[in-house]
Amino acid sequence: MAILSSPVRLWLLPSVVLLAAQAVWGALRYPHLPDRIPWHIGSDGVDVWADKSIGSAFILVFVYAGVTVVTAAGAEMTLRLTPRDELTATDTPFAVRAASSLTNRPANRASARRIARAVLLLNACIGLSLLAGCGLFWRSTPDPDVPGWLVPAMLVPILAGTAVTIAAAVRDRNR
Repeated sequence: MAILSSPVRLWLLPSVVLLAAQAVWGALRYPHLPDRIPWHIGSDGVDVWADKSIGSAFILVFVYAGVTVVTAAGAEMTLRLTPRDELTATDTPFAVRAASSLTNRPANRASARRIARAVLLLNACIGLSLLAGCGLFWRSTPDPDVPGWLVPAMLVPILAGTAVTIAAAVRDRNR
């Protein structure tokens, strides 16, 4: 069994590249990190610090790896669902019940591919956001100030990816 259906593998590639870039960048930065690194950013800048360790330094990389696995699994499950247009009256009672309005099935196979691609694009946007966060966490000096670019750099990619995902879902519902 393949990890992901072939139409989706290409759309997972940007996330894999971003994850690898985060890991390599972190490995290169780790020896130069101060003994205390940022752990939480509040409204007044960095307000919680952590001792330098693999876990504290690479938390954003680990989070992104987990999000990528969950997102890829969700995209694959979307592709494996029987679309609404393929359910028939001869299907099992469970399949007919599963097609109720409580189950968000794609309208057809093309729609399933569109939604899976949009979700994987959203994942890559999350990776870009976390890459910006890594830039703050992996500074060489323990500076509590947060640069003004950080919030837009983290929010804009996520908002863009969310907009694309919502557009794909709305397009599916309107068909």
